[in-house]
Amino acid sequence: MAEDKRRGEEPADEQFDDEPETAADPADDNGRVDAVEDDSPVREAKKSSGRVGPIGRLGRFFREIVAELRKVIWPTRKELVTYTAVVIVFLSILTAIVVGLDYGFAKGILALFGSGKK
Repeated sequence: MAEDKRRGEEPADEQFDDEPETAADPADDNGRVDAVEDDSPVREAKKSSGRVGPIGRLGRFFREIVAELRKVIWPTRKELVTYTAVVIVFLSILTAIVVGLDYGFAKGILALFGSGKK
């Protein structure tokens, strides 16, 4: 899949067009193109101080959380079971390695320095 979308493989990818898509107004000395005005009704902005209270910020925070959670691609049940099994097996192996190293180092230290009994 990823190989199909690599840059530079299409002949059109190598052609660069330096011409702007829209010409700037010659009377405009800064070279920018002004936005096109439409005839749609303009909503008037609310006359507020621009400051939102703590309740408004908290509400916006939760709305953003919900919006981000809607973007998440959730795993299927089969994927979830597979991922969970992989994590449990990996943690079991890692735990066994740490326990083995701890036991080995403890025995090595006791053999090297003795048990401390006189």
